[in-house]
Amino acid sequence: MMTEDRKRLWKTGRKRVIFNGISMESKINGTKSLLRFTTAGSVDDGKSTLIGRLLYDSKSIFEDQMDHIVESSKRLGKEGIDLSLLTDGLRAEREQGITIDVAYRYFATPARKFIIADTPGHIQYTRNMVTGASTADLAVILIDARKGVLEQTLRHSYIASLLDIRHIVFCINKMDMVNFAEEVFVNIRNELAALAGKLEIENVYYIPISAKFGDNVVEPSENMRWYEGRTFLRFIETIEIKKIKNSYESRLPVQTIIRPLSDEYHDYRGYAGRIAGGIFRKGDYVTVLPSMLRSRITGIDVMGKSLSEASAGDSVSIALEDQIDIGRGDLIVSNGKLPQSGQEINLMVCWFNEKPLKTGGRFLVRLNTNEVECIIKSINYRMNIDSLERDYENITIKMNDIANINIRTSKPVFFDPYKKNNITGSLIFIDSGTKETVAAGMIQDQ
Repeated sequence: MMTEDRKRLWKTGRKRVIFNGISMESKINGTKSLLRFTTAGSVDDGKSTLIGRLLYDSKSIFEDQMDHIVESSKRLGKEGIDLSLLTDGLRAEREQGITIDVAYRYFATPARKFIIADTPGHIQYTRNMVTGASTADLAVILIDARKGVLEQTLRHSYIASLLDIRHIVFCINKMDMVNFAEEVFVNIRNELAALAGKLEIENVYYIPISAKFGDNVVEPSENMRWYEGRTFLRFIETIEIKKIKNSYESRLPVQTIIRPLSDEYHDYRGYAGRIAGGIFRKGDYVTVLPSMLRSRITGIDVMGKSLSEASAGDSVSIALEDQIDIGRGDLIVSNGKLPQSGQEINLMVCWFNEKPLKTGGRFLVRLNTNEVECIIKSINYRMNIDSLERDYENITIKMNDIANINIRTSKPVFFDPYKKNNITGSLIFIDSGTKETVAAGMIQDQ
């Protein structure tokens, strides 16, 4: 049972949370930067415990959530409060003490807002890690200080690199199990630094923690005074994420056409979608693909309001000066900054399906709002996660494998390399019979 002091600590109500005396409700509605990060690591490395400890120590858990965690901990025979139960929401996860699905959590501090994707550690759930990490700005990869770098560490680091996550923090967890020894941390850090260099990861950070007891999670650890860096919370509050991805050329995949046909907007025709890159401004000249027709932007509208400009991530409706035949799946881009086009595409794929990927297989490809059929022309190599080397011999691609392939689409499509634009450079494969999503692909430089 919780003590009365602890009860009062979490007595915050169901609609409002107090963070260090500041109303979270008002802060969430403020204009603060948003950081999306994903957690990964091997089974039992403490991913869910870290998130639970982070929310617990930062006073970001609702009272009813805390009561439920206390009851669940008692029912499962746990000693004390098991904070991992905050994110392990599925019954099967709680019974096994592992994370199976991707668990999303939202919280905020006075400094920043956060969206956390807690991903599974098992090899068979690699596809879940790909899903959770696909929109992340930062990857948090946990390492058990007793075990060091494992196969899953290599796998998750490679996937983070493949998905163009440019900031990775390695949290060496369970330092309490190795007597908070600096030597253990240094040895693991050196091994991880070599791995990061091999994967050409731009920004790498290392933090020794004990998620179970809270060392270096929110408050500095008295047991690791040799560590002079930031705590985990301080790190995620202050890390600068440069929003340079998807910011080069302007891209708007058209999702739908807006025709109000009302007296007020009788002649209005807007091309709506979410901007996938760059900035569109009123008065800009643009090109419509695939027709290659050109026009000028006369208006940018959002919910009845007119804007002078809109940037990547904004969902808008754009009106053009000329009456052009534009439909769902078309792409509006800046003049002179056209994407690549063609039917032959080379890409990396993470295979999700139980049936192996085979040359000659036919699938429906969804690239932004555009859908076309494709055929697998060749399987070039499979990534050997153990060695991070390309395997040109064993190219049988099974579920959760990562491979390089070539496809041919039924008609020309427009795209950017994934490293240049994560949105116009990514696609999914759909089984036209079952409608299952069988793979996710990242287009390479052609």
